[in-house]
Formats: sequence, C-alpha cells, structure tokens
Amino acid sequence: MNRLPPGRVLGIVGGGQLGRMSAIAAARLGYRAHVLTPEADGPAAQVSHGVTVGRYDDHDALRRFAGAVDVITFEFENISADGLDLLSGIRPVHPAGAILRISQDRIAEKSFMGENGVPVAPWHAVENRADLDRAADALGYPFILKTTRLGYDGKGQARIHSAAELDHAFDTLCPHPLVAEGMVRFACEVSVMVARNARGDISTFDVTENRHRNGILDISLAPARIPPALAAQAQELARRIATALGLIGLLGVEMFVDHDGSLRVNEIAPRPHNSGHWTMNACPVDQFEMHVRAVTGLPLPPATRHSDAVMKNLIGPDDMALWPEILAAPRLLAHHYGKTEARPGRKMGHVNVLFPAGGLPGEFGVEAALGPLATPPADDAA
Repeated sequence: MNRLPPGRVLGIVGGGQLGRMSAIAAARLGYRAHVLTPEADGPAAQVSHGVTVGRYDDHDALRRFAGAVDVITFEFENISADGLDLLSGIRPVHPAGAILRISQDRIAEKSFMGENGVPVAPWHAVENRADLDRAADALGYPFILKTTRLGYDGKGQARIHSAAELDHAFDTLCPHPLVAEGMVRFACEVSVMVARNARGDISTFDVTENRHRNGILDISLAPARIPPALAAQAQELARRIATALGLIGLLGVEMFVDHDGSLRVNEIAPRPHNSGHWTMNACPVDQFEMHVRAVTGLPLPPATRHSDAVMKNLIGPDDMALWPEILAAPRLLAHHYGKTEARPGRKMGHVNVLFPAGGLPGEFGVEAALGPLATPPADDAA
C-alpha cells in the first residue's frame, strides 16, 4: 500500500464521535475528512471537509461518497458490510469488510477466536428454544444470553438466573440466533488497542482497565492495575488477533481477567474504541492518529505513554449539567462530542485526568481528581 499524500481525502463511514475525533486526527496529518452519515449535522460532519448524507446501504450515496475520497475507513460496526464491499470495488477500504463481518456477529467472532487459539468464555450458539435448554444445562446458572448482532452499551443481552426466565429471554432478544455465554468470575475487564498497517508493522497501546455503570463504560484506568506479565500476555493476544485478521487499521480487544489470573477475550472492535480515549492526552500519538496512520499507509510510531491517565465518560443530561464545573476544574481535560440532545444513556463527551507516569492513585485519589464528576465505585461489567 502506498502512502496517501497530504491534501488527499480520508473517507469515514459513520458520523458519530469516533468519526469526529478521527477527522480531527486526520487534519493534524494534513488530510481532509469526508463522512458518509445519515445525519447532516452529526458529530463528525461538524468537523469534516465534506459530507455525503445517506444510508449505509444506499448504493447511490455510497458511490457518490466513494467518488469524493481517496481511501475509506469506518467508525463503528453497525453499518452495512455489503455496502463496504461495494465501496471496496471503487476505493481501498480499511479495515476490510471481512473483518467487519466477523466483529458484527458474535458466533463468527467466537468461532474465529477458537480457530486461532484465542481463549474465550464457554459459549453455545442458540438457534432455537431446544438449543437454549441445552446451553443452560451445559453452562449452568447464571449465564448471559446475547443477540449475535447489533448489541452495544449493555443492549441486546440478558442475565439468566433460572429456567423460569428462559422463555421470556428467548422471545424478547432478537434477532435470532442468539449466543449463550458462561459467566466468568472475572477480577476486572481490560482492553488493548492495537494498530497494524499493510506492511505488517504493529503498535500496541498499554493495557487499560475498564469499569462499567448500567452496562455503559464509565471509567478507564491506564495502565491497568494487573501484573506486568499478564499485561504483556494481553498485548500479545491483541497482536495475534490483529495479525490473524490481516488487519489494516486499529482494533480494540476487550478481555476479562479471571480470578485465576487467566485472560479470556470478550469481543473485538475494528475501529477506535471508547476505552482508548485516554490516549488523546496521555500519549504523543493517540489512538485516532494511529488509526489514520494505519489506513493511509503512514509509519506507525511506538504507542508510548508519557502519563498515567483516568478517562471518565460524560453520559446523558446529569453529567452534562456539570459542564460549567467541568470546564472550571483545572485537572479535567474535556472533550465534547457536539451532540445537542443529552438523552439518558447517551455518550456526550469524556474527560481525561493525567498523573505522572507510575503515579496512578488508588480509589480515593481517582475520585478526588475527578472533582465534580466523582461518583461511588462503579459496578462490574457483565
């Protein structure tokens, strides 16, 4: 893959906050961004050189979009893989549509992991009601029942505690098939952001520890407070997955750390990831620039970290009511996504707090640093 010269156009499928921050990173590298989005004034459109308004499966919109750009990427998974196939016949698309298809389907994703020796939680595909009974017998209670597609931020899943809940869960969760997953006695959830370019060069960020509230990522801590050997193993798993996929771009790999000290991969996301937002202030090259570099053929520098960091999401109207206090707090490095309506559960922005390298504090120190955003400890992720 040749390097894309400055002044050319990076096409981004998707108009949300990840596209917004990718477009800003592209501008720093001399590129113009053009987004395909159903929203004329969404977060990414507000900061982009060009916008094609249209659905992700609208062939006319896709062709107009491809004709206006030089290379194409995407900012979230809930888009049309068939649409990416159409685009790839006109312009280079990174990551490839085949990778998107794996990440969009939990059965395909878990099957891919098994084929490549990547550890995951016990699971069973649920095509019909009888499959669900067999999965419950094999996994025991409680277990998690998930849709195979379109689930995010805690949506599209249910925790099953007894046989009495099976009928309702099977009828409510759609579309079928579903995936039943055994519960992991996890100590914490971690994630790794890994970038890979067409030459096979790989750059891996430090492991991040993630905490959720109401099924949505609340706080990320960098680096994760796990043993160095386990962190190295997590990074190696991320590199192995990126290589097996033939990734060109950025990949987020979510993992559970079991109480026995083992790692199990939960899911992958071939794009910038919420748990990588801390890199925007704690790293010389953040996850968004690394993604742009990978898809445009630029060199990948080491993913170094000059500071420890805490990232906290700003969710819904309650957090955004604190925006004046956030801006007045000297340690809170604020990032607003440009969304006008602060609905409950909607990600509106995030803040980063930096600490000297090796100086990430304990619980009370984190709470104190978050100032107006300090909250009680979050619950564990499902």
